[in-house]
Amino acid sequence: MAVFFTSDTHFGHAGARGFYRRPFASVAAMDATMLDRWNTTVGPEDEVWHLGDFALGVPEIRMAELLGRLRGRKHLVTGNNDTPATTSLAGWSSVQPYAEIELDGLGLVLCHYPFRTWRNMSRGWLNLHGHSHGRLAPLLRQADIGVDVWDFRPVKLEQITATKRTRMRIAPA
Repeated sequence: MAVFFTSDTHFGHAGARGFYRRPFASVAAMDATMLDRWNTTVGPEDEVWHLGDFALGVPEIRMAELLGRLRGRKHLVTGNNDTPATTSLAGWSSVQPYAEIELDGLGLVLCHYPFRTWRNMSRGWLNLHGHSHGRLAPLLRQADIGVDVWDFRPVKLEQITATKRTRMRIAPA
């Protein structure tokens, strides 16, 4: 089982194409591409932490259908656009506004919003977030894991920590 992270899919959100300069001809093309890239990346037994803003302006029945089509066991860390209709979907394994997990020997603080400081920051814990759509310079040991930064697909921790597009250098605290 692999663990993946993603955020800010904004399924169904017409404004996302313009606001975030997404390279899709239509909302349908955007949604289809993200669905395909998710399912190409994530296996049925994998775990995905979605750090908020799953869908916007999508009827609950359509959100439930969409969530059901996405592979893996899915956790939602709520974002500012996640309504009660989103958070009550049966397809989530868990729903919370904030989470702390350990993975591959690293402590992770997961929230939709980027932090200036976070618990165990001085002990090397990492802050993974969304919300900023790649427009905010990260602090050391912090990364925006939104789809706008990661080719519209979920990513593994080792991809996040290995890339130069984040400041995820794992330095001694």
